[in-house]
Amino acid sequence: MTRALRSEFTLFVLGLSIALIVGWIEGHFIAVPALFVFGYLARHLYYSWHLLAWSYGKQRDLPEGNGLWAEIFHRLRLQQRHHRRRKRHLAKMLSSFRQATEALPDAAVVLTAGFEIEWFNKAAAHLLGLKSQDKWMRIDNLLRHPGFVDYLQQGKFAQPITLHAPNRDNVQLEVRVVPYVPDRYLLLAQDVTQIRLLERQRRDFVAHVSHELRTPLTVIKGYLETLMDTEAAVAPPFRPLLQRMDDQLRRLQYLIDDLLYLSRLETVQNKPGSIQPVDVEQLLEDILGEIDQLKEPHAPVELRIESPTLLLGNAQELRSAFTNLIVNAVKYTPPTGTITVRWYANAQGACLEVADTGPGIPAEHIPRLTERFYRVPGSELHNPTGTGLGLAIVKHVLNRHQGSLEIQSRLGQGSTFRCRFPAERTVQPHVSTAAS
Repeated sequence: MTRALRSEFTLFVLGLSIALIVGWIEGHFIAVPALFVFGYLARHLYYSWHLLAWSYGKQRDLPEGNGLWAEIFHRLRLQQRHHRRRKRHLAKMLSSFRQATEALPDAAVVLTAGFEIEWFNKAAAHLLGLKSQDKWMRIDNLLRHPGFVDYLQQGKFAQPITLHAPNRDNVQLEVRVVPYVPDRYLLLAQDVTQIRLLERQRRDFVAHVSHELRTPLTVIKGYLETLMDTEAAVAPPFRPLLQRMDDQLRRLQYLIDDLLYLSRLETVQNKPGSIQPVDVEQLLEDILGEIDQLKEPHAPVELRIESPTLLLGNAQELRSAFTNLIVNAVKYTPPTGTITVRWYANAQGACLEVADTGPGIPAEHIPRLTERFYRVPGSELHNPTGTGLGLAIVKHVLNRHQGSLEIQSRLGQGSTFRCRFPAERTVQPHVSTAAS
């Protein structure tokens, strides 16, 4: 750019000098230089007109130019070629992207900030029943499922929503909305009919097997108790064996009870039944009263009620979840340790916190604690009767109460479990509230 400016300046000075000399020789000292300046300005106007015409698309190519204009036109031609290459590259990428999305078995729909349909693939036309004339219509005017309409209005897209396909009640879709630019959303819909069918079959199988096992287990346990109560029927060397059998039967009973309860939680609707304001303070006092009846020595449990807030929910389900958390803390904390149970509320909602000074949990195992039957290696030494289903039950109960489970733990420093509930699930005492 500096060279072009120098060239232009040299051109102007040289031309003006020649004009002055010619004017002095011809006796027109002012007219000739003025004529040069006019011609110089006319040159700039000429090239400016070409540049403006090119920018409006009225002219395809730029002139060669000279001086400063030669450099300007050269740079513009370079940028134009770069822009054309970039445009071809972007067009190729867009074509590849559209081919990829068209090949997807899942529905993909691009939505505007107002949830209007901008583009969709073939799978969306098949699964959601969209047509070409549906473009620029609001998606909730075409998918009128009440849950989906609420899903869009709330704008909480962290979790997907499951609904029936339009005009196809036998097809279940898992729909997720993903914001990907400030004013665009990507709606993804997957056919999960077979997955849900397999899940239902798995739940039914577990429930039926667990139910069928209860009868023979009860019979065996009854005979075993009869033998243990009759001292003459069993020789002393065999009595420890009967005690081990009784311990294993009791563990099997716990496992079957937990499986049946978990199956009930999974098979009923997402919302808990018989919703009512639950007095959490009284519920926790009842749980701790039962724990105090345990014969085995255990760490003391301190109860801190920092808020009188009640919780809208199912008392039986909440009792099961809270009991699992507190009993786990009791089983994994040595008698010399401490356990603290807190119930408090804030602007975000309410929280039950169970903190212990037990051995702690390795960080790599925390994400899997709520999986069925998952147990941290070595934990059976502290809790030999555990089934690995307690935290799975806690998770399901919290999900049904719009809650979430947070787990913090460090080896040798104990663990903290927090059950968080949203503000809409809380109610102050002595306030009449209609359960929804």
